[in-house]
Amino acid sequence: MSDFNWKFLSVVLSWQGLFTVIITNCLLILNLATKPAIAQNRQDCWVSSKATQEKENLRLLAFKGNKEAASRYQKLLKQHTQELKTCRSQTWPQTQAIWLRLYPCDIQPGAVDQIMDRIVNQGYNQVYLEVFYDGQVLLPAATNSTVWPAVVRLPGAEKFDLLALAIKKGQQRGLKVYTWMFTTNFGYTYAQRADRQNAIARNGKNQTSLSVVEDSSQVFIDPYNTQAKTDYYRMVQQVIRRRPDGILFDYVRYPRQTGIDSIATKVHDLWLFTPATQEVLFSRAKNAKGLELIRRFLTKGYVSAGDIAEIDKRYPQEDEPMWEGRIPPKKQKSLPSPAEKQRVLQLDLWLLSVAHAMQGILDFVTLASYPAKQKGIPAGAVFFPEGNQALGQGYDSRLQPWDKFPSTLEWHPMSYANCGNASCIVAQVQQVLKMAQPGTKVIPALAGKWGESISNRPPLEVQMQALRQLSPQIKGVSHFAYSWQHPEHDGERKACNIR
Repeated sequence: MSDFNWKFLSVVLSWQGLFTVIITNCLLILNLATKPAIAQNRQDCWVSSKATQEKENLRLLAFKGNKEAASRYQKLLKQHTQELKTCRSQTWPQTQAIWLRLYPCDIQPGAVDQIMDRIVNQGYNQVYLEVFYDGQVLLPAATNSTVWPAVVRLPGAEKFDLLALAIKKGQQRGLKVYTWMFTTNFGYTYAQRADRQNAIARNGKNQTSLSVVEDSSQVFIDPYNTQAKTDYYRMVQQVIRRRPDGILFDYVRYPRQTGIDSIATKVHDLWLFTPATQEVLFSRAKNAKGLELIRRFLTKGYVSAGDIAEIDKRYPQEDEPMWEGRIPPKKQKSLPSPAEKQRVLQLDLWLLSVAHAMQGILDFVTLASYPAKQKGIPAGAVFFPEGNQALGQGYDSRLQPWDKFPSTLEWHPMSYANCGNASCIVAQVQQVLKMAQPGTKVIPALAGKWGESISNRPPLEVQMQALRQLSPQIKGVSHFAYSWQHPEHDGERKACNIR
C-alpha cells in the first residue's frame, strides 16, 4: 500500500480528454583454437552444433558437482556472450528475441540454465518472459501480495523466485530479459472473486468475456475501474522490483469475438455496461441535453426523433447537445428536419461510445507502464495490426487503438497474417510503420519455426528474409515462441513430476 502512487492514479483517472481522431484513423562449444564458436558469416548467429553439445555436456557435469566442468562451463558462457554480442551488432536484425513461458518444473537445478543456453545457441539476444498469464503470476508464493495465485505453488517452493532467477540467468548470458504480461485480460481466477465482480467488463447483453471467448477462460476487465487498475498497478510494481530489462503489455484490448460478433456495429456490442465506465462516459457530457441523450442511447441502443424533441423541450435554455469531442454542425439557414437531426446525433453518439471504449484502453496501458517509466525501464505494447480497423459501419470487436499508443512505448505488432507466404506478413508490418510516429521503435513479432512451415506459415528464415527489405526501419524482430522451436522440451517441462 505504501508504495502505491495514489496521486498519480487519481490523475490518470481524469487523464487526457477524449480523442476524436481515433475514429477516423481506425486501423556453443569451447573452441581451444582462435576460431569463434558462433558463425560470424551466418545471418542467424547460431552457435555451432559441436559447441552446443560441448556446452550441454559441461552444464550437466557442473550440476552434478564437477568443479572442473563448472569452471569450463562458465568460461564457455562468457565466450558465447561476447561472440553473440559481436555477431548481433554486425548482423540484421540487431535485436532478435524469443517468447518464453516457464513452468513449475523449471525450478529444478539447471533447468533455467538449459533453456537460456538453447536461446543463446539460436542467436537470440533477448527473451520475452511471460510473467502474468491465464490468471497467475510468476512471483514467489510466500511474498505474492497480488490477487492472483503464483505460477509455482509446490510445497516447499513457496519462496522460490523463478522470475528473479530467469532474469539473472538470462543476463549472465548477455540476454536482455523483458517481462511479458497480459494486460486487460485478468484471467479466470479473477472472476471467481466475489469482491471483484464490478471490475469485470460487460456488454449491453449483460455478458462477460467468459461467455463470448471460445476457451471460456479469458476475463477482460473494465479499464476504467479503480479496483482493477489498483490490482494491476501493484502487480507491475512487484515485477519491476526484479529489474527486468523491459516490460511488454499484451492483450491491450477488449475480447476477440467470432462470427458476426467479430464486428461491433451497435452500442450494446461494446463493453460499456459497468458502473465505472458509465460514470466516466456520463462525465464527458458538456450540458444537460448531452447527458440525457447519452443515457438514452446506452439504455435503448438508439435515440429517436421523439427523444430529441422531448429533450429540447426539457432544456430550452441549451442549444446543441454537447459532449467531449463533439463539433456541432454549422448553422444553416433553415432548421434541420427531426429525421436529419436524429441521424446526425445518433452517429455522433456511436462515435463517442467507440472512442470512449478505446480511451479506456489507452488510459490503462499508460497507468500500467508508469512504474517502468519511473525506473527508466523500456515498456512496450503488443497488438494485432488489424485490431483497430473499421469494418463497414462497425469496428473490429477488439477495439485495439494501437495507432494511438504513444511513441515512447515500443510497438510490437503481432504480424501473424496467414496466406501461405510472407507477403501478407510484410504488408502488416508496412501498415504499422506507416502509422507510427517518427522515432517509434517497431519490433514485429513473427509466428513460426526455423527450417519448416507450421500452421500454413513459411519457415522463420523465409519470413525474416522478407522483412529484411524493411531495414533499417526495422532493427528488431521477435519470434513466437520457444514452445514452437522446442515442442518436445516444452512438453517435458509441462508434464514433469517434482518430488
